[in-house]
Amino acid sequence: MARDYYDVLGVQRDASPEEIQQAFRKLARKHHPDINKDPEAEERFKELNEAYGVLSDPGTRARYDRWGEDFRQIPEDYDERVAAGAGARGGGWSGWTTGYGRGGGGGVRQGTDHGDGFDGSGVDFEDLFGGIFGRGAARGPVPGADQEAEIQLTVQEAYRGGRRSVTLAGPDGQRTYDVRIPSGVTDGQRIRLAGEGGQGSGQAPRGDLYLRVRIKPDSRFRLEGRDIHVVLPVTPWEAALGASVPLPTPGGTAKVTVPAGSSSGRRLRLRGEGMPSPRGPAGDLYAEVRIMVPPKPTDRERELFEELAAVSTFDPRKSG
Repeated sequence: MARDYYDVLGVQRDASPEEIQQAFRKLARKHHPDINKDPEAEERFKELNEAYGVLSDPGTRARYDRWGEDFRQIPEDYDERVAAGAGARGGGWSGWTTGYGRGGGGGVRQGTDHGDGFDGSGVDFEDLFGGIFGRGAARGPVPGADQEAEIQLTVQEAYRGGRRSVTLAGPDGQRTYDVRIPSGVTDGQRIRLAGEGGQGSGQAPRGDLYLRVRIKPDSRFRLEGRDIHVVLPVTPWEAALGASVPLPTPGGTAKVTVPAGSSSGRRLRLRGEGMPSPRGPAGDLYAEVRIMVPPKPTDRERELFEELAAVSTFDPRKSG
């Protein structure tokens, strides 16, 4: 059984979006494979990303809270299908609940009698729900099954969004889809292609196709949820005197001010310059200062460095 996503992030089920984001950031920094060399760190980081991708989206989180780990197998129009199925049987049923979420008892619990002569004991649950959950033999058209495939994106593609042609191999051969990539899509998030899933029986509609996003590793950009981390190379004089320098980002080149007296490892935060979010604030961009020296200094550069060494009293190895 998959771990509960709330347990993965170490938060309560009623945690606020801010608490979920803070918990993810703290754990992502601890377990990122570029920082943590433990062999299990990468899998732990992927688990954190998946949990955050679900719980940071209000709609997906609501579905997860209702259905638990089975939420991806439940059609998004589940309630409409059940209502249509119940209406076709002539009843006025309401109040149906299920036990597929956390804390549920499993199976289906009956609702209330609206005066049509039934108390729920004669309803064939397998007949009513079989077409949705794939159990039992349905006595009519059965909607097609939902399907899932992976789509790999670069950090820039995920940041900017746009349209992308995707070719997938299936039982009927290869098919090409024109996919709209939402700006700010994150690793593990799914893109829904309505009606592109399995074929339904009779006149029933096809299922949906879900493309699970996998973001390719990038030597320049490190992602932690919606936060972006980049290395900012600077010269010794830029670090000592301060400077405005260009900074590569997934959206293009930006300008960042390096404060005077910056040392390697200093992080400069650009609020709201991380991955966009369609339902909330964007992430932040963190630029880590890294002082670089000329690999082969000229005679004049060497002379100036020697002069600085002779007059400077600064000793970085002394505490305080």
